[in-house]
Amino acid sequence: MGLEIISPGAFTSIQDKGRPGYLSQGFIESGACDKYSMAAANLFAGNLSEPELAVLEFTLKGGEIYFTSDEVIALAGADMNPLRNGIPVSMYRPVVMRKGDGLSLGMASKGLRTYLAVYGGVSVVPVLGSRSTDLKSCMGGLEGRTLKAGDHFESGKSGEEIKRLVAVADETDLKSLVGEHEPWFIKPTTPFRYSGEKRYVLLRTVTGPQTDAFTEEGRNTFIRNPYQLTADCDRMACRLNGAPVDMRKGADIISDGILEGSVQITSSGLPIVMLADHQTTGGYAKIATVISTDIPALAQLRPGEWVTFQYVTAMEAVKIARKENKKLLELKKLIETAIGRW
Repeated sequence: MGLEIISPGAFTSIQDKGRPGYLSQGFIESGACDKYSMAAANLFAGNLSEPELAVLEFTLKGGEIYFTSDEVIALAGADMNPLRNGIPVSMYRPVVMRKGDGLSLGMASKGLRTYLAVYGGVSVVPVLGSRSTDLKSCMGGLEGRTLKAGDHFESGKSGEEIKRLVAVADETDLKSLVGEHEPWFIKPTTPFRYSGEKRYVLLRTVTGPQTDAFTEEGRNTFIRNPYQLTADCDRMACRLNGAPVDMRKGADIISDGILEGSVQITSSGLPIVMLADHQTTGGYAKIATVISTDIPALAQLRPGEWVTFQYVTAMEAVKIARKENKKLLELKKLIETAIGRW
């Protein structure tokens, strides 16, 4: 019973909310890069009380999956034009996959990462409280690696539980599942900054922790200029190119802790924004930290696309995060109303 990987795509791994609490022991957090899309996929797949269950994270190009049992799945994030037995299926909807069905995902037409959730979550052995794949330590997920052809795993629900949800999902009007508010609820909030006819993704940040390492001119350069994602971007970090940020005495500091969203300034004066697989410590001064609400927007950008930065206070960041969490709670209520509690 479960799912079998026929073709893994460009870069596919098992991820959940991550593995917090072990940075001091040298273990990175990992987890989904776009945690909002991960949660949305889980909600649509029926995991209403557990939106942080393990999912499949596809990057740029999806693969092919064969279903060895009836399952309910959902897709969120980048649109990879999913096909069930060669017929298009909708994202942000529960999709019933019958035993013997095949699901194929192509190149992302927009965005970078797609999340496939299955009712009950992807069932693999948890390591340090998480099923996320830590590629550096080779642990979690399936043998601590990206997926390959022939991999097989099950969902975390019994056959009877899946059977009941399949019956409900088959009878549901999927097109009207979340109604007229669909675009607002299903996607993470992405603010923009406009300059003439150009539009840039705006990443809101709180200052520090080494703000004093930069001149006033450097801090202004950071928030007034656009930066372009280079080809050197991955699950660990996004390296940016643009106007150098001026520093007082250079970028090097005594290594200290790094978090998802930390913005390091290298010796070249250019920013690096940490993502899910960030290192545990770093020796470059950090000018700011991107708030958690805006990380999903960055995680969906490709090399060549542009971002800008803006400072917000810690209190503003908390208010923004609460508002974003409220969106997911409202989405959960809409799904419960449309399909019922299963």
